[in-house]
Amino acid sequence: MRKSLVLLMALMVLALVMSACQPEVVEVTRVVTEVETVTEEVEVTRVVTETIVETVEIEGEMVEVTRIIEVPAEPVEKTVIEFWTTDNEEERVNTYEAVAARYMEMHPDVEIRIVPIEEAGITQRISTAVAANRLPDIVRMGIERVAAFSADGILDEEAATAVIQDIGEDDFRAGPLSMVANPTTGIYSAVPYDGWIQALWYRQDIFDQLGLDAPTSWDTIQTAAAALPGNGNLLYGIALATDPAQNYVQQVFEQVAISNNAWPFDEDGNVTMNTPEMIAALEWYTSLQPYAMPGPQYWRGAREAYQYDQAGMFFYSTYIMDDLVDGSGLESGGNVEIAVDDLALNTGFAPMIEGPNGDSASYGQLVTLSIMQGADPVAQDVVKFFLTEGYQDVLALAPFGKVPVLKSAVDGWKSSSEYFQYYSDETLDQIANGYESMQRWLFRPDYDAAERAVIGDIEGQLLIPTVVSAIALEGTLTPEEAAQFLQEQVEGLLADRSE
Repeated sequence: MRKSLVLLMALMVLALVMSACQPEVVEVTRVVTEVETVTEEVEVTRVVTETIVETVEIEGEMVEVTRIIEVPAEPVEKTVIEFWTTDNEEERVNTYEAVAARYMEMHPDVEIRIVPIEEAGITQRISTAVAANRLPDIVRMGIERVAAFSADGILDEEAATAVIQDIGEDDFRAGPLSMVANPTTGIYSAVPYDGWIQALWYRQDIFDQLGLDAPTSWDTIQTAAAALPGNGNLLYGIALATDPAQNYVQQVFEQVAISNNAWPFDEDGNVTMNTPEMIAALEWYTSLQPYAMPGPQYWRGAREAYQYDQAGMFFYSTYIMDDLVDGSGLESGGNVEIAVDDLALNTGFAPMIEGPNGDSASYGQLVTLSIMQGADPVAQDVVKFFLTEGYQDVLALAPFGKVPVLKSAVDGWKSSSEYFQYYSDETLDQIANGYESMQRWLFRPDYDAAERAVIGDIEGQLLIPTVVSAIALEGTLTPEEAAQFLQEQVEGLLADRSE
């Protein structure tokens, strides 16, 4: 009995010992997921993932953990293309940026920076950039700047020519190509982009009421300017360009000068700014001031005075045609509330001016995309994109003021705006064919590169606006004195360009 008890107790102890030696089996499921997103302000074009497997201690045990981490790719240095544009109103800048965004989406290694600039200050801006060795890659500029900048050696003419040839010279209208051709090098200084025709816009309804002839000559313009004030709500016969700080003055005066056969140089290259023809043009132009708004005026004030039913005539480009329907943008924001019913339908269009000797002149503008010296080669592709896939978007901003230079773009342009319905077929034909008849001092075929550069200098230094203001507003110069001042200034400019 006693032996049995001892044996039983021994068996129980052995069972306990064996039980203690057995491992405890516990079913444990561990799921460890760690996702880390790393964002840094670096220039990247893609995101890559990296899988990391490491052993960590969790609750006293060593466990393998897999981590998936999004990490930036190796930084990619983007090609930055700086694009200055004189299309500087907010809506237009937005469109340029949208076209640029489409290009960048297709080319993620390129960044296009659209920089709006003032047209009147472009020469100073470029001079500052040259001094700082920080020229932009592309500049949207008027043709009047191209010859001067080309002579200064800051335009990449080979790049411009390559773009034109890549698009196809045959697709460009002949007029614009001839305007950008460098007579010295035989290649193109810049790429034509768009343009406009200048006209004297007038109140056709009031002209009809008063029996006035269309303002197409010096005599008919002056007669109308004197007759219009006091009819209806009109306070002034004409809104005259007189602001000494605005190139708009030269754009208007130059048409008047050409209509009197007044040019800056003769066929032998002599400066002719003090000829009887030039003096007469200065005298006639400034004689309109008594019928015009007081104070310095430029394009913004001119168009607003016409839309507010204050002035009966004003010089402006074809850009104005949609504004005569909806009202132009105000500098302070919003749009002009047009004070005349059906103003567009009651507006006449006079693109030609006839001088006292029977010479007629029209005026227009060609805008270019100029590729600057030192520009990255990608700039050529950007210019091409703005002339092809992005072209109609830009033209549609103001179809009347952005007449296409490409034949292939004309059909799309004609369907780009509902405003075409407000104007006659005759007016539209004059606009579409305007490149073949527009005149500028700059376009005279017998002028060489130096003379064309000087014309750019005349405009860049605001010489014409300065003397017009001095005669018409300040009364500090007579037309004869102003012409002599111009003669001396232009002789100096030509001497500088001829060195």
